[in-house]
Amino acid sequence: MIVAIVGVGLIGGSAAITLKEKKVAKKVIGVDRSDANLKKAHQLGFIDESASLEEAISRADVILLTMPVDAILAVLPSILDQVSNQVVIDMGSTKAAIMRAVADHPKRGRLVAAHPMAGTEYSGPEAAVANLFKGKVMVYVDATQSDDDAFDLADAITEHLEMQAIFMNAEEHDMHTAYVSHISHITSFALALTVLEKEKSQGRIFELAGSGFESTVRLAKSSPDMWTPIVRQNRDNVLEVLHEHIKQLQQLYDVLEQEDYDTFYKLIKKSNKIRRILK
Repeated sequence: MIVAIVGVGLIGGSAAITLKEKKVAKKVIGVDRSDANLKKAHQLGFIDESASLEEAISRADVILLTMPVDAILAVLPSILDQVSNQVVIDMGSTKAAIMRAVADHPKRGRLVAAHPMAGTEYSGPEAAVANLFKGKVMVYVDATQSDDDAFDLADAITEHLEMQAIFMNAEEHDMHTAYVSHISHITSFALALTVLEKEKSQGRIFELAGSGFESTVRLAKSSPDMWTPIVRQNRDNVLEVLHEHIKQLQQLYDVLEQEDYDTFYKLIKKSNKIRRILK
């Protein structure tokens, strides 16, 4: 199988590493708007060669779209224009806008919309790692709109990545990812901005920073090139989650201001119920 990776960063690179290690991909073609990224991906060995998008589409059996979601939205219709029997797998972090853009495309069946719920705060080819996806969830979105053979091939790749599959529609996916992923990043960005505003000397901050701070703020290292498009495409859901988050922060602020530590205790106790979800 020849696999084209469009966007040779964390997700695309990590997928390529696994597919090459398991000999699923006999050749991986890299496509990226950055020549430096392509050069680094080739040096790291997870692509065998680079090509233009058009050339990669014509030669590949599978095209993995792992670039920022605004780029996926922009190029996906033209990619579908060019495919015949190839399978296109969109691995973007938002889905509703992308699905609307190709809803009536005559080649819609060659597309499998999938979101691997895996990642780190790092980006670029150097961030790619083996086993990034192992044990994680792959969300298939609007899977009934994909041709059976296209879905079967995508699902085989998911199995090779050792992921567990679940199914959602696009609107459901975007709402849930706003709650479990997008708000986590925005909260981390806000915490980093808060600390940097209060403590102008970053060196002094990290003299005191322990594992709690580091684990909470690590997502603030994430790429704005990736996250600004995600928030743009999922704006309504993110605003809804932010509204609720701000309400909860205000509640904590109010009980502290009133020195109502009994209520503060109860709120922490209530928050501990998250253990039922995160074990």
